[in-house]
Amino acid sequence: MNTSTNRFLFILTVLYLTGTVGLIDVTRAEEGMYPISELERLDLVSLGIDLTADELFNSQHVSLVDGICRVNGCTGSFISAEGLIITNHHCAYEAIQQASTPDRDLLADGFQAKTRSDEIPAAGYVVRITESYRDVSSQVLSVVEPGMNYLARTDAIRKQSRQLEKEAEAQHPGLRAEVAEMFIGKTYVLFLYTFLRDVRLVFAPPASIGNFGGEQDNWQWPRHTGDFALMRAYTDPRGASAMFDESNIAYRPKRVIRVNANGANEGDGVFLLGYPGRTVRHQTASFVETEQRVRLPLIVDLYGWQMDELINAGANDRAVELKMLSRLRSLQNVEKRSRGQLLGLERANILAARQRDEERLAKFIAADPQRARRFGGVLPKLDALYQQLQVSLPLEMHLEQLRTAPRLMAAAWFLFDSASERAKPDVERELPYADKNFDQTVQLVRNSLRDFHGPTDQRLLRGLLERLHAIDRAQPGNQAQPWLVDLQMVDAWVDVSQLSQPEFFAHCLQLDPAALAKLDDPLLQWMHRLYPIFMTIRQSHKTREGQLGELYGELLEVKQVFQSTDFIPDANGTLRLTSGRVRGYHPTPDVFQPPVSTFRGALEKTTGVEPFITPAVVLDAWHSRRFGNYTHPHLHDIPVALLYDTDTTGGNSGSPVLNRLGQLVGVNFDRCFEATINDFAWNKDYSRSIGVDIRYVLWLIDIVYGANHLIDEIQAINR
Repeated sequence: MNTSTNRFLFILTVLYLTGTVGLIDVTRAEEGMYPISELERLDLVSLGIDLTADELFNSQHVSLVDGICRVNGCTGSFISAEGLIITNHHCAYEAIQQASTPDRDLLADGFQAKTRSDEIPAAGYVVRITESYRDVSSQVLSVVEPGMNYLARTDAIRKQSRQLEKEAEAQHPGLRAEVAEMFIGKTYVLFLYTFLRDVRLVFAPPASIGNFGGEQDNWQWPRHTGDFALMRAYTDPRGASAMFDESNIAYRPKRVIRVNANGANEGDGVFLLGYPGRTVRHQTASFVETEQRVRLPLIVDLYGWQMDELINAGANDRAVELKMLSRLRSLQNVEKRSRGQLLGLERANILAARQRDEERLAKFIAADPQRARRFGGVLPKLDALYQQLQVSLPLEMHLEQLRTAPRLMAAAWFLFDSASERAKPDVERELPYADKNFDQTVQLVRNSLRDFHGPTDQRLLRGLLERLHAIDRAQPGNQAQPWLVDLQMVDAWVDVSQLSQPEFFAHCLQLDPAALAKLDDPLLQWMHRLYPIFMTIRQSHKTREGQLGELYGELLEVKQVFQSTDFIPDANGTLRLTSGRVRGYHPTPDVFQPPVSTFRGALEKTTGVEPFITPAVVLDAWHSRRFGNYTHPHLHDIPVALLYDTDTTGGNSGSPVLNRLGQLVGVNFDRCFEATINDFAWNKDYSRSIGVDIRYVLWLIDIVYGANHLIDEIQAINR
């Protein structure tokens, strides 16, 4: 057991014994991840923010939020009037990887665009900025009728949501509308976004800086990782959203986030604005049990195996390795997070805490005959639903990987699914195939095919089929399924398939499902047989979604009465605010980890062997004491990373770390290993987030790599 695991177990055990973990105190556990709709009721001064709610967000005039954007699944900040965005290196990683070759290895060497014409298009990247929001719960739920089956319920809600989006977009030309479910089955909010589709890479340090420490340091503290990159958003000459074109011009953001080169120091208040992904703090004990006993162990197993395959594939060939790197890093991050969540759930006993909460709620429901009639079946029905899910998950998850992990299978699936969905009215399609999303979806599939490597696809296919055969053998009596094919056949199928050829793929995009099935391509023919199975699973998911929507809506209603409080909805990819302080912590009672790491720590870790390589140009600048104006005032060194007690999760990658005036002092990129269970339960005592210090960012751009034109454009204050 490694040191970080020992530390994790110690902290969680202490917190559990003292009752400070889990959802026993729901209000405390939810503090810190506020939707922008909640800003007016917050005491911002007490949170260390010297801005009013109106200055943070106002749809009628310019506010701080106008300088914050979402960059694909991450967050970014506009730091110049010319559309320059700072986000994480790992958020720009796919763009860097796609532009890299063994002869022009941007991952190894880094990248700097000397002029605008040198900037590299980041195909498949989209930037969005929140413009406004409004509650549409009553309109969405108006289509739910008594007696409606669960599948029809889900389809009706989705169709109504898409219709509301289309109407909003017609009323606001040039903006993108999205309906977000805030509380499952209960509340829905329509957001309007500026959507920018021409995004380009401007600056990225070498991966030896942007991913210093690699998987060994991932989710750890102290960190010495310069996880940042610069991108730029563009529009057409009229200022409208457009795909890449050489005539496009730099986007002019309504608000620029000012960069404060003084950074932040221990004890300083900070806050983040960003787009956190999914949290599950309102889910039931039976959900937690399903995660702990089935889904998370399956992820660790499936992803760990795939990681080994990708590493082996590129072990002796840099060209192949480059194709694997983006997938590999994504798999590694999720696998390690899942291991941390498993450890946290088990040691902190969150399941038992949530079960105790539900026992008290059940007694409250049973104490009143009217409540018992209305809500008595909610928890038992949810439990039964999750018990069924535990049985079906192993097969469903392996089939999901079968159609997504091998690149050619993902392309075959996409072609059949898009052909089927695009035949429907726009409001009835699955979201990736809606008119407004389709071009980006196609681009993402094309990007994935650029990373196709035949032997790797063959190994992944054989391995997944072996696992599916084992699942089938464990469930005797099943009829023969279309995935139970001869393992020796798949190698030949991959060898002769034409799906990786751009011209063939483009031709297939024009065909309907029947025409696709007639093509002389074995993987397309196999997908034709598999597709009904995937449709059955999709229908099952929709039915389950409808059940959960109804039941969780009822559960929320009775919990609000029981606890006499309003709740903050789980994170769902929409804009949120969280605040805290730059703050160290005690991994053990006699050890304190300070909240600022310095370059000397990076130097001490540097071995010259992956993942602890520091480029010579960086070492030379440090040893020459060329620190510029970026020295920490008390530590007398270049600060590298910050630790703070804000409430973050996936999607907060790239979020600006802002001082009390709303000035950028860091860029969020990770959490401590102890905070991997933030998705389930958050506590200020153990949850710590990690950001790269803006002084390290500026030092690298300015002193080390001499990108003076970018320093001039950023116009950092107090330098």
